[in-house]
Amino acid sequence: MEEKILVVDDEVSIANAIAYGLKKEGYKVETAFDGQQALDKIKLFQPQILILDVMMPKLNGFDVLKSIGNRKGMGVVMLTAKNEIFDKILGLELGADDYMTKPFDMRELMARIKSLIRRLEAAADDSLGNEEILIGQLHLMLPQRKVL
Repeated sequence: MEEKILVVDDEVSIANAIAYGLKKEGYKVETAFDGQQALDKIKLFQPQILILDVMMPKLNGFDVLKSIGNRKGMGVVMLTAKNEIFDKILGLELGADDYMTKPFDMRELMARIKSLIRRLEAAADDSLGNEEILIGQLHLMLPQRKVL
């Protein structure tokens, strides 16, 4: 499966550089350059990973995190120049899975994305492992791959 990643940064050159690197790694990538555009693209593109800047026009990254609410199956990496501990804690408490500060090394960002994808895939496998479905007298036991 080709993972989809949305890169959101108001600095077009940074967003495009990140997108270029991710595409070279085989990811399907879209970009957004402000918070409102990010929300619109999240609905349409449905990315597995969101790389999100904080300081942007229209809606900042913290407001975007608040707005997306339940984002089951989507990981968020904050990538921002805001390096105060308060900002890091706020981002993580609002639901970010990781927080990196600029300037950053592209290899580290790639490693963090790959790590996040592994965690998301493991969580998805775990959630399937406990599922049983009853439809009338049909009993689907997904973990055991049985139908009764």
